[in-house]
Amino acid sequence: MTQPAKISISGLQGGYGDVQVLWDISLDVKPGELVCLIGSNGAGKTTLLRCISGTVPATAGKILVDGKDMTNATTADLVRAGIAHVPEGRRLFSAMSVRDNLLMGAYLRDDRTEIAADLDRVYTMFPILGERRRQDAGTLSGGEQQMCAIGRGLLARPSLLLIDELSLGLAPRAVELLIERLRDINRSGVAILLVEQDVMDALDLAERGYVINRGRVSMSGDSKTLAADPSVREAFMGLA
Repeated sequence: MTQPAKISISGLQGGYGDVQVLWDISLDVKPGELVCLIGSNGAGKTTLLRCISGTVPATAGKILVDGKDMTNATTADLVRAGIAHVPEGRRLFSAMSVRDNLLMGAYLRDDRTEIAADLDRVYTMFPILGERRRQDAGTLSGGEQQMCAIGRGLLARPSLLLIDELSLGLAPRAVELLIERLRDINRSGVAILLVEQDVMDALDLAERGYVINRGRVSMSGDSKTLAADPSVREAFMGLA
């Protein structure tokens, strides 16, 4: 029997009040797959991730998680189903310690021994977080805050990690480290749906991609095919 997609979206529409942003979006992410979303600013990528994680309601269409209809499920139910969202801008609690921010990702869990083990794994993955575990998160650099946001997502023990704008505002060295850690996370079996402003990095990292244009999927395919497509190269890479 064929295993269902970790997430399968069909005919999805959504937005903010009377402002519709998404129009008939259809896509899927298979278990353990790394997929990227590319598109210009305002194309609807962030809204799409928010619909998937339950923070923006869908007005039409379906969201299936492991084959189960979870359209407009609560955020808590989506976390229980294995979806964790690393939002644009990190959204840490700046006056709380790094450790407490990380533990917020485990707020629905009660397996304390396993939570402690996962916390140690995050510290191993990002040693600077272990060194600064008692430091207020608001005092971290941008790259360190992104590490903390990803670590917080991992404390939920997700099978699908949504990451919005991995590299926005970060130094190149921090971006290189984060990309390597995403590869490690993906190799461990966690599927990733990534929004990334650097299209070349996104397509190099991902297996497949979707191009979002004005709230619609305008193109999709394997990453190498998209990276070689003249329209993608001209629109997002500045290449003819």
